[in-house]
Amino acid sequence: MRRRSFAAIVPALAVSACGFELRRAPSFAFHKIYFNAAVASPITADLKKAIVSGGTVTIVDNPTAAEVILDVLAEFRQKVVVGLSAVGQVTEFELRSRFRFRLRTPQGRELITDAEIALNRDISFTESSALAKEAEEQLLYRDMQADIVLQTMRRLAAIKVIG
Repeated sequence: MRRRSFAAIVPALAVSACGFELRRAPSFAFHKIYFNAAVASPITADLKKAIVSGGTVTIVDNPTAAEVILDVLAEFRQKVVVGLSAVGQVTEFELRSRFRFRLRTPQGRELITDAEIALNRDISFTESSALAKEAEEQLLYRDMQADIVLQTMRRLAAIKVIG
C-alpha cells in the first residue's frame, strides 16, 4: 500500500519541481464584449463559449454597452486538390480554414487591427475509403476550429489596456 502511494506521489513531485503549470483561462482587460458578426458560424459560437467560460467576461447584445467590439470580418473553409495520381485520380487534399477579425472600442479605437488566422492541414485520399476520409476531414476541420479559437483567445488576452 505504501509503495503505491509513494509511486503516485513521486511523479507529481517531479512535475511540480520542474515548473510545470496547467494552462489557466486567460484574463482579459475587458469585462463586456459585443460580437459583430454578419452570420452565426461555428468558430464564432466556440469563441463565445470560450470567452464566457472564464467567468469574468459577459457578451452583451448592444455595442454601446460593450467595452470592446469584436468584428468578425471573414470566416471560411476551403478544400483544395494538391495531389493527383498518374491516371488523374485525387490522392491528396489540403484543407484550409481562415478567420479574420479585429477588436475595437465602441468609440472606434482599434485594439487589434485587421488580423487573420489561417491554418492548413493535408489529408490523403483513396476512393476505397471515402467515408472514413470524410470523417477524418471533419475531425481535421474541428481541430483547426479549436486551434483558431485558442489563438484568438490568446490575442484577446494580450490586450492589456482598453482606455
